[in-house]
Amino acid sequence: MKIAVIGQSLFGQEVYKELRKEGHTIVGVFTVPDKDGKADPLATEAENDGVPVFKFPRWRLKGKAIAEVLNQYRAVGPELNVMPFCSQFIPMEAIDFPKHGSIIYHPSLLPRHRGASAINWTLIHGDKKGGFTVFWADEGLDTGPILLQRECEVYPDDTVNTIYKRFLFPEGLKGTVDAVRLIAEGKAPRIIQPEEGATYEGIQKKDNAKVV
Repeated sequence: MKIAVIGQSLFGQEVYKELRKEGHTIVGVFTVPDKDGKADPLATEAENDGVPVFKFPRWRLKGKAIAEVLNQYRAVGPELNVMPFCSQFIPMEAIDFPKHGSIIYHPSLLPRHRGASAINWTLIHGDKKGGFTVFWADEGLDTGPILLQRECEVYPDDTVNTIYKRFLFPEGLKGTVDAVRLIAEGKAPRIIQPEEGATYEGIQKKDNAKVV
């Protein structure tokens, strides 16, 4: 398939690399602008491969999609958007543009822990099970239908770093690639998220980090 990768970080870089190994064509990488003169790892990898890289500061302005940004995105002709660790708000005009839609990796067992800092909140709430979800993007915040979900045990001494390195990164990478494979084979499910058990927490900050 022709895929647009929209995201960032080492996780985004590894997803990009694995999708290329699977034989997919990455028609464009959309990531964050350079910080202090240093490009995001995903951008660096794609630039080295000669893949078009776009570093938009934002996709929307005052709640509306920026026409110039949308036009550049549409011009690469993606059939699917894959969004690993996407920190920007992507307008629905881009989400719904590819014929196969858009999928997002989220590091929690949705519908639990929607929103930012999902790994932190998994630990703060003392969850016995953690995991990740690959879901279909919609107009809500982490509310789209579930494509794939995998869980792991949360150990008593786990930190954000340990659970991420042990499970959420390596298995999330595999799961995201598996999800794309299911889409390519026409076997990808769309399981509506239940509202029972749904939670939403914002960004974890110092004032809500204390465990009592």
